[in-house]
Amino acid sequence: MIKYSAEVAAAKAAGKPIVALESTIISHGLPRPRNLEVAREVEQIVRDAGAVPATIALIDGVIHVGLESNELDRIANDDDVVKASTRDLAIVEATKQSAATTVAATAHIAHLADIDVFATGGLGGVHRGHSYDESADLIALAETPIIIVCAGVKSILDVPGTLERLETFAVPVLGYQTNKFPGFYLTDSGYEIEHRVESPEQIAAIWHNRFDLKTSDKAIVIANPVVNQMDLALHEKILDSGLKESASQHVTGKAVTPFLLEYFHTQSKGESLRVNIDIIKSNALLAARIAIALR
Repeated sequence: MIKYSAEVAAAKAAGKPIVALESTIISHGLPRPRNLEVAREVEQIVRDAGAVPATIALIDGVIHVGLESNELDRIANDDDVVKASTRDLAIVEATKQSAATTVAATAHIAHLADIDVFATGGLGGVHRGHSYDESADLIALAETPIIIVCAGVKSILDVPGTLERLETFAVPVLGYQTNKFPGFYLTDSGYEIEHRVESPEQIAAIWHNRFDLKTSDKAIVIANPVVNQMDLALHEKILDSGLKESASQHVTGKAVTPFLLEYFHTQSKGESLRVNIDIIKSNALLAARIAIALR
């Protein structure tokens, strides 16, 4: 059911720390050719920290945990690569499609592969103005025991609504060296986090304690704020106009996030791209350190 890259297979056999990486950011989140360059840079960051990267995707209907160089290139550059959440996995397998995995699908597959740590950019959540429209990421976090390192929830979404849903689902949210919940492009979304952690070792201790207490059936969200955020006034201006533009074009469902991310990229003249890249690199490094602490 799962095909491992040579590097990941060797790491599993040797008991080395492994970090799961999503592939949607490669196929749909970053522009070409920077997407492939960033994917390779992020994997190398994990290696340099002492862990093994496992970028997850489906190729011709086969789940891959860890991608060889040519497979990573394919996910980055093929136009027929679709975006797959958990509901799509069986369909993509049966129809032999190639797909990049969302946060939800990556977390699910990582858990199947016995990988405990996952680095991503920002979480999906409750959509603004549509409380019934929620990302499958939230359900996945409520059902999947994994440590997910992120820069909070994407600021294009309903941040307080998303935090309320995470609380309802009993998903712990831990601020990494902060009590402010980050908002993806922003260091501080304007909302507080109840719990704060200071080190990868502390996160590892919490992870192990949850197993001892039989409360380990859900994810732990590690909110790691970006260091150099986007200019706040610019962010608010682009967000307001982007939401209006998506509404006028009747963009709905899972198309909203990539639409708004691309809108930010074009309207900010690359500033959002710079922040997006900083986010995934920072999260990959912290995830690698956590994976090592777990060992």
